[in-house]
Amino acid sequence: MESSNKYIITFIIIMTVIAAVALAGMREITMSASTKNEEIFNKRSILLTVNDYLGDGLNVSDLTDEQVLKMFKEQVEQVVINQKGEVVPNMLAEKIDLAVEKKKAESERLLPLFVFKNDKEKFYILSVRGSGLWDEIWGNIAVKSDLNTIAGATFDHKGETPGLGAEIKDNPSFPGQFVGKQLFRDGEVAILVRKGGSQDKMYEVDGISGATITSDGVTEMLQRGIANYLPYLETIQN
Repeated sequence: MESSNKYIITFIIIMTVIAAVALAGMREITMSASTKNEEIFNKRSILLTVNDYLGDGLNVSDLTDEQVLKMFKEQVEQVVINQKGEVVPNMLAEKIDLAVEKKKAESERLLPLFVFKNDKEKFYILSVRGSGLWDEIWGNIAVKSDLNTIAGATFDHKGETPGLGAEIKDNPSFPGQFVGKQLFRDGEVAILVRKGGSQDKMYEVDGISGATITSDGVTEMLQRGIANYLPYLETIQN
C-alpha cells in the first residue's frame, strides 16, 4: 500500500512538472508571436501617417507584414530624445513606450522620434499619449520638412465608446482632417480639436459629435505632447 502511494505521488509530480514545462513553452511561443504582431501593428500605424508620400502608388494598408518591416528598416530613421531636446545615443525609438515614460518624473521622460525619408523629402513623426473619456489615447503626427505642416496623423485608444470617442481611430475622416493643418503659431502648439466645428481652418479640426471629452483629450494630448518635442525641433531649425 505504501509503495502504491509513493508511485501515485511520483506520477503526479512528474505529470505536474511536464505540464508546467509545456505551459511555459506555449506561453513563450505565444508571447513571441504577440510581441512581433504588436511591433508590426505599431510600425504600420507610424507609416500610415506618411501614406500619401510612399511613392509608386503604394498603400500601407495593402502591404504585407514583411513589406512593412522592410520599408520601416530602409526608410525610417529612429531617434530618441530627452526633455532637453538632446539625442540619446544607442537607443531605438521603437523601444520607447510612452505608457511607461508617463510614469516617470517629467524631466526623466524620453521621447521617440521617427524620420521617414522618400526621394524628395523628410517627414518627422512625433508620438503623443494622453487621456480620453474612459482610458488612455495615443497617436502619431507626421510633420513635413518645414516642421510645421501636418502630413498625416493616426490615433488609437484603449477604451473609448464605439461610435463616439472611438471614432478617433475607426473613422478615417477624423485623422484625415489634420492633413495640411499647421502645428505651430508664434512658436507655440496651436493645433486643436474644436467642439461645434473648426473656426480657424489653418489650425483647427472638427470635434467628434457627442464625444466632447475625447475631443478635448486629443487637443490636450497634442498640445502637451508636441510641446515636448520643441527643444529638439528648434535644434533642427537652427
